[in-house]
Amino acid sequence: MASPVPSVSVVVPMHNAELWIDDCLQSVLTQKFAGKLELSIYNDASTDRSLEIVERWRTRLQDAGICLSLGGHDSGEPKGVGFAKNCAVYQSCGEYICFLDADDIMHPNRVQLQLEAAQKHQGALIGSKFSRLPPKSTERYTRWCNSLSCKQLLTQRFTSFGPTIIQPTWFCHRSVFDAAGPFAEGGKGVPEDLIFFHKHLQLGNDVHRVDKRLLFYRYHPSAMTFSVNRQTIWDIQVKEFEKSVLCHWPSFTIWNAGKQGRHFYKSLTEENRQKVIMFCDVDSKKISKGCYTFENAPGFPKPRIPIVHFKCATPPFAICVKWDLTHGVFEMNLASMNLEEGKDYYHLS
Repeated sequence: MASPVPSVSVVVPMHNAELWIDDCLQSVLTQKFAGKLELSIYNDASTDRSLEIVERWRTRLQDAGICLSLGGHDSGEPKGVGFAKNCAVYQSCGEYICFLDADDIMHPNRVQLQLEAAQKHQGALIGSKFSRLPPKSTERYTRWCNSLSCKQLLTQRFTSFGPTIIQPTWFCHRSVFDAAGPFAEGGKGVPEDLIFFHKHLQLGNDVHRVDKRLLFYRYHPSAMTFSVNRQTIWDIQVKEFEKSVLCHWPSFTIWNAGKQGRHFYKSLTEENRQKVIMFCDVDSKKISKGCYTFENAPGFPKPRIPIVHFKCATPPFAICVKWDLTHGVFEMNLASMNLEEGKDYYHLS
């Protein structure tokens, strides 16, 4: 008996995307995919020509065998990307869901390659490598995201960068979305992708990346990424780190006695602050102080945490040193310790 033809819904939340939506839809049209392809767009109160442009594409898409499901509202105010993504998913009918932002462009093989990965890694959230538009924007972030190993997709999920696979590259079976979804609908400033990502992992599910650049990820000032406050991401990441890692560590060291390390210490619950046995650093001035005193702690005496050279420190480490900013010095120091990531240390910055 022949296997059923796989069906994939490409879901696109759209708000004022007239500058990019043509390129986005062209990339859907040119997918080299033999299964059933649906394009589900939800228009979140666009006030530009986005909706008009999509309607122009309807016949071309249908002639190519791509069903267009188009919904939306014009209530005057956008309800947010989380709301629009949820609506685009709910109005779609494919067995698999391929997420795409209205300002991004897919490689022609994206759907096929990610479908194959999703069929092999059942229950996983599938991502891919990506290229940036313009090409040299966010070079450090792009380098980090594209260079992560399979294991690091999990171990580096607590950094300030957010999810280790970017949301516009997500692809999954519909049951994966049903289990961890829907996306948070708090509107502007809510990192709905990060919240979903952690929920997915909390359920014991996996993430996987197709190691090919399957998306052109556009960088521009009006991107929704810029509406999310860094402190919001930090608070979510610290809370998740406490819940997922610190619950298993009876004690640990904070790598960085400077501003970022102290900020992390202060962000912890009182219970987890008591687990910090030392800070470590390479800065002789910080080390010469001997200790860090938490003056804002209630009661007396105030906690005094020793500061030592990293070579004298005791793992496991919560590392609060930003990656790829010291011309390789930090990375060399870390490698010299012969530690195992995910067991002896995690990155948080």
